[in-house]
Order: sequence, then structure tokens, then C-alpha cells
Amino acid sequence: MSPRNSALEAGRTRRRIVDRGLELSSVEGLEGLTIGRLAADLGMSKAGVLGHFGTKESLQLAVVDAAAEQFMHEVTQPARGIPPGLAHLRALCEAWVSYLERQVLPGGCFFTAAAAEFDGRTGPVRDAIAAMDALWLRDLGIHIRRAISAGDLPPDSDGDQLLYELAGTMLALNHHLQLHHDRRASTHARRAIQRLLTPDPALKALR
Repeated sequence: MSPRNSALEAGRTRRRIVDRGLELSSVEGLEGLTIGRLAADLGMSKAGVLGHFGTKESLQLAVVDAAAEQFMHEVTQPARGIPPGLAHLRALCEAWVSYLERQVLPGGCFFTAAAAEFDGRTGPVRDAIAAMDALWLRDLGIHIRRAISAGDLPPDSDGDQLLYELAGTMLALNHHLQLHHDRRASTHARRAIQRLLTPDPALKALR
């Protein structure tokens, strides 16, 4: 096998490990992600799995990166091309609800589970999870402010409060879907989002 083909094969194997690790950790947590379990699931040796990452922490960080990549593909990309403002914000929220209700991962929202698992800890994995969460909330906050500045939402809207309530709605949705298997949860979430993102009728009358 040529060096180039060998590198390609190594990249594919690494991807298989990470993808399976993402599925497992969404259900069992990042700490439940063991080299032995991955090796058994993928028909590899423990040394073969570990050789691609070196340490369990490196594997966990790779899984966090893969989760962020998946989230962007499922939630942010569908909204691309939609003009900034309320329409874009609504599209993001709808893609977020869809991502959760379709159970793209068997354990639901990876970052919700990982945040609960690592929020009281210290170290690189906790920092990576917090950074990804902060980045998403920052981007969502930008779209909220754009909707306000464009006049799609009342000028006196509290952007920080709106961000808090949207994020809280999604946390509640994931909770009810995963813990209670509540089939009505997505409907409740969409109603909450509609209420939060429906402009004041008086504002429309002034246009």
C-alpha cells in the first residue's frame, strides 16, 4: 500500500472510530466511552483504536469536535441562504427542533448530555464543551440582535432574555423527548418558539 493510500485508510478508520464514539457517548456519556467497547463494536484491537488517538482524552476531544460538526450540518446549514433577521432566526430554531425530534443521535442532544456530565469538572474536555456551547449561543444571539435591529422584533426586546428562553425551550424539548418519550414535546417547543418570535401586532401596524 502506498503512503498516500495508507494515510487515506487511516483517516477513514479514525472517522469510523469517532462516528461510533459519538453515537455511544450520546447515550452512555463521554466517560462511558471506553477503548474496549469501541474495539469490540468495530472489530478492532484495543491497540488499533488507541493508536489513532494516543489517550482517551484525545478521543473524547475528537468526539466533541465531531458533535459540533454534526450540529452545524443539521442546524446551521439548513438556514443558509435565508436572509438575516427573523426569518433566519426562525429557520435556525426549526432546524434545531427537527434535529432533536428526528433523534439524529440515539441519546438526543450530545451537548446537553455532555454539559450535564462535565459542568462541574475541570480540564480540556470540559473546556471544549463549554467553548462549543458558548459559540453557538453567541451566534444565536447575533441573529436575535439582527432581528431586533431590522425591526422584525420590537426595538425594546431584551435579546439576552430571548436567548435564554429559546435555549431553555430546547433543553426542555430534549429532556421530554429523551427522558419521558413525550411525543407532544416537539409541538410544545414549536408553540413556545412561535410565541417568543411573533412580533407585537402593534409593531406591524406602525410599518
